[in-house]
Amino acid sequence: MKNQETEKRMMSIVSDDGSIEEVEVILAFEFKDTKKEYVIYTKNEKDENDNVTIYVSHVDRTSGEPKLFGIDDEAEWNRIKDVLRELSKSE
Repeated sequence: MKNQETEKRMMSIVSDDGSIEEVEVILAFEFKDTKKEYVIYTKNEKDENDNVTIYVSHVDRTSGEPKLFGIDDEAEWNRIKDVLRELSKSE
């Protein structure tokens, strides 16, 4: 039998200074009511408790090229935390 490993989805992030970083996509989703798109990703960094650090960004495609933005609205952030809780339950 072959050992089947789930294929990692990678994406490149270009920072403001032009540097490019490869990150692993954990989940991409959209809230149907707001039509806002989000991506949860990791750089596979670990914190002092050996937990993998994850990042969440709002994806804006209005300019053609997708751009990532931080979440600064508390209600929006609470909805995203609900998604993260559901994701952690399924693992």
